[in-house]
Amino acid sequence: MDVRRAAFAGSWYPENADECEAEIQRFIAAADPSENAFVGGIVPHAGWYFSGEIACRVIYGLSRLPHPDVMVLFGMHLHPGSPNHIMLDGAWETPFGDLVIETELPRRLAERFDFQVETVHRHTQDNTIELQLPFIKYFFPDTKIVPLGVPPAGTSVEIGRAVAEIALELGLGIKIIGSTDLTHYGLNYDFSPKGSGMQALRWVKKDNDRRAVDAMLSLDAEGVIREGLANQNACCAGAAAAAIAAAVRLGAARGVEVAYATSYDKHPGDSFVGYVGVLFG
Repeated sequence: MDVRRAAFAGSWYPENADECEAEIQRFIAAADPSENAFVGGIVPHAGWYFSGEIACRVIYGLSRLPHPDVMVLFGMHLHPGSPNHIMLDGAWETPFGDLVIETELPRRLAERFDFQVETVHRHTQDNTIELQLPFIKYFFPDTKIVPLGVPPAGTSVEIGRAVAEIALELGLGIKIIGSTDLTHYGLNYDFSPKGSGMQALRWVKKDNDRRAVDAMLSLDAEGVIREGLANQNACCAGAAAAAIAAAVRLGAARGVEVAYATSYDKHPGDSFVGYVGVLFG
């Protein structure tokens, strides 16, 4: 089977299994797998040093048995006019072994919506999905994946719902992940409406990021897209919205905030990024 090689191992996260496992065990040292039947979540996608613990805790929170047949991951840095992206077959490399692409669900999805098909050899290099894959392989070793890139547009909400509906039709047990960071603030990101210093950090944490997080917690898929486009507080709003729509179709009635942080916590400066972890159940 052709395999999509990891592009960020050894830089954004460890490249070998022993180092990855040590990090994962550190991330979940104070956590227990949830007793709640969560069907999906939102994860950040910075390097593991900055946001790996939040992402790991969300995916760990999904690990209550039985494990799903398929984990669907929505991500990619796209703008409203971008095409949808999909992989139809192959596998994706992780330090713990390859994750196989489930084929029937994406094939049926591609019959309903227009997609730019990615392959293991021809694809956009993007961190949003890859950084979650070692966690998935570690906690769900036999689960297949469906990686999808969706822009901040209404069609992404429709795709999210369709993913859940097709999985139900096929009798597949699935769980859903949407990958997005929050506000990218400061001169490094050409976004500094509140100047610099602590007043800017407080505004991002208490106001700008909070609006996006509250939309996620209230399962407002369209609201997440509106927030991301209007206030630059969700870099992959389409991915988060699709995940919410899919989770709701699978029966989710609430969002639970797992953790929130910013890169300022690890590396103080005038440019920083917000991160949140959310579970849906």
